[in-house]
Amino acid sequence: MSKQIILAAHFPGVNNTTVWSDPAAGSQIEFSSFVRLAQTAERGKFDFFFLAEGLRLREQRGLIHDLDVVGRPDTLTVLAGLAAVTTHLGLAGTLNATFHEPYELARQLATLDHLSGGRAAWNVVTSSGPFFGENFRRGGFLDHGDRYVRAGEFIDTARELWDSWSELTPSRDAGVFAGTGRFAHTSAQFDIAGRFGVPRSPQGHPVILQAGDSGAGRELAAAKADAIFSRHHEIEDGRAFYRDVKGRLARYGRDPDSLKIIPGVSFVLGDSEADAQEKAHHIRRQQVSPQTAILLLEQVWNRDLSGYDAEGPLPVIDPCEDEHTIIQGRAGQFADRLATAAEWRERAGSKNLSIRELIIEVTGRQSFIGTPARVAGQLNEYVQTEACDGFILVPHLTPGGLDDFVDSVVPLLQERGVFRTGYASPTLRGNLGLA
Repeated sequence: MSKQIILAAHFPGVNNTTVWSDPAAGSQIEFSSFVRLAQTAERGKFDFFFLAEGLRLREQRGLIHDLDVVGRPDTLTVLAGLAAVTTHLGLAGTLNATFHEPYELARQLATLDHLSGGRAAWNVVTSSGPFFGENFRRGGFLDHGDRYVRAGEFIDTARELWDSWSELTPSRDAGVFAGTGRFAHTSAQFDIAGRFGVPRSPQGHPVILQAGDSGAGRELAAAKADAIFSRHHEIEDGRAFYRDVKGRLARYGRDPDSLKIIPGVSFVLGDSEADAQEKAHHIRRQQVSPQTAILLLEQVWNRDLSGYDAEGPLPVIDPCEDEHTIIQGRAGQFADRLATAAEWRERAGSKNLSIRELIIEVTGRQSFIGTPARVAGQLNEYVQTEACDGFILVPHLTPGGLDDFVDSVVPLLQERGVFRTGYASPTLRGNLGLA
């Protein structure tokens, strides 16, 4: 029997895939944009809507990065609003385990699960840098090595709070509710005790997603998560990642199906292969403006390159290897700046590429390009050959970037019998096939 494909929709917002200049682009912060994308995903019978969160706007050379100028609304507030305008779609939010506190976040997520009828999910992320911490009371108090320790204990503590109502049986008898919500947790990271204020929610526990790719991140996902948001969207890389993470589950007494692996991917659809390729080339040039090309190059060179022409050659000077980075608020992308610069110079020289042309080539391509039939076939191949369990689709336009996929690709997947034609469960956990 063919495996069923998981599909989710990522609201692009402040993302390198986002095209701001296209006439069809809409607001990144008006609620109507969130509603349009979420309702399109639900019309396509998607599993969930995924919303990222940044705790601070990125800065480069002390200025707000050009992809962050629209700002970023609060995740939980947006998802609570979407709960009222959707009926089956899961609602997943990225929330930081470094700066939040367990009681606060467990209460908010349990509330969202009630408001949505069992559709809440939490993408657990960490942050160790003081740049983010400056916005919070604790500052950058965590060493890099401790962030996953705290995240693991955070998840355990949240689950204890959610479970604090689990054994109750409604009754009018005196004393039955004496233990309602009681909790006490003492560990290296948390020392809390009290009474949890939100009753058991429809899912029991909101679905837990995790996005780390390091060894510690993969281990946290294997031990604690229901799904992992992977960045491996090439089929062989995906299969290797799938084998590695699924292979870690047994040591925690978990079945392979208890953790879903879902890479984030982009797509471009066309009436023919040539049409799709032409569209993809146009989109990439929209995504990497001359200004953006220079900013992305600066992140490797770690220098102010604002005086360079994006349509000209790469700088002759080498990258600056200082520990201080020119970009603040973005995870490190390049471990060895000198090696990356050497590789880029060789590529640019062999193909006679300008700065902008090089950045377009090296900073990512659309994951799936082709006719709807071709893209549907590729998505199915990935899942059936265990490169992943499904996909989080990242459209390049907000809010209408998912429309063509829902109208043309989803019906083909349904015809193959690998994607639902209707929701089987009222809860996200049920639709994902999770206990």
